[in-house]
Amino acid sequence: MTPNAATFDQWIRGPFRDINSELEALYFAQPNRANVAGVGDALKQVLLAEGREHIAALLAEGNTDEGFDANFDLLGNVGFYMAACRRHELTEPSRETRSPLTEASALAMQLGASLGTVPRFASAHLETHNRAVNGVFKSFTDLEDEITFIAYNTRGAFGYIRAAEALLHLLPLGISHPVAADLLRQAKASLEDVHRYNGELFEALDVERFFYCVRPYYKPHRVGLREYRGANAGDFAGINVIDLLLGLCRADDPYYSQILVDKFLFMRPDDQLVLRDCMRRRSLLDAFLDEQGSSESPWYRHNLQLFLEVCEAHGRTALQHHEQLVEKFIVKPADEGDLVEDKGLTASGPPLPVLLKALKTLCDLRAGAERDDIPSRYRELATLRSLLAGGHD
Repeated sequence: MTPNAATFDQWIRGPFRDINSELEALYFAQPNRANVAGVGDALKQVLLAEGREHIAALLAEGNTDEGFDANFDLLGNVGFYMAACRRHELTEPSRETRSPLTEASALAMQLGASLGTVPRFASAHLETHNRAVNGVFKSFTDLEDEITFIAYNTRGAFGYIRAAEALLHLLPLGISHPVAADLLRQAKASLEDVHRYNGELFEALDVERFFYCVRPYYKPHRVGLREYRGANAGDFAGINVIDLLLGLCRADDPYYSQILVDKFLFMRPDDQLVLRDCMRRRSLLDAFLDEQGSSESPWYRHNLQLFLEVCEAHGRTALQHHEQLVEKFIVKPADEGDLVEDKGLTASGPPLPVLLKALKTLCDLRAGAERDDIPSRYRELATLRSLLAGGHD
């Protein structure tokens, strides 16, 4: 890390976070907590100017080729600054044709293009690659709810990653291998960890603080001419690796493949490679269907039972996310605040009703729901369950 990059990092971890925290206190004290216009304008200008000064120094320094990790971390810091400017409406994509943050856009695009990622902060910058200093990781504010949200999202991400790694290790062994059962149990336990982490998060998180003070930093904004969607906690390969290897979602489904295309550049390049490889693999569900002739064999029945339990754990967590996080922390406060039709409400860009329909579809795919309007694997899962029910132990 160069001296200029280190100084910028210290600013992000200190004054930047302090200014955002002060602004959030001002916003939250209002009768209309969604309003930011005309509130804390002097603080906003300090944030704008100080960030620009740091970024101008980095631009003048040029590409010092500090390696992927250092450049990725720097991209995150530039992305934090641009996201905060969007949150405080110093920039707003609907009223602009290009970002007014000229220096930040230039540096972000240079870094994003060289790294092979989007030129804005991604979930990895807050979760799996958010380095702590003296026990404190980076965040936009010092609000307890934001710290809790990031910490639990990080735990959840690593839970999904552990489950995905177990399934990836299973592929070359095959479903009849004696160690397959160990890996399926590992995947199930990791998904149960995610479910537990989510439950703890939903209990600890304050709905209004999350809705009004945390989510706004994830809004879409422009970098240069182009508008990029906000970061999503699912922007890592693990959860999609599980979808594909279990067979609950398929790469040849236009709906699901569009999700993958949209998120590829929001992931680190190493994650992109893993996910691309999984898109061409035969799923475990199809492997069990192909081996139905062995349905009376002890290995088949034992491993199939474990496989179905992994599928159920994955579906249960998807339902939990949809029914608790989405409904409790997004839909309900948006409805109460009369913000459902607000065009800037969602991190992904589309209006809330459109987003909710898409999230429901994805949830039902992961849960293997009985639906004829989407390519759910409900019937194939029912076939496998019937093999267990009709056999003999």
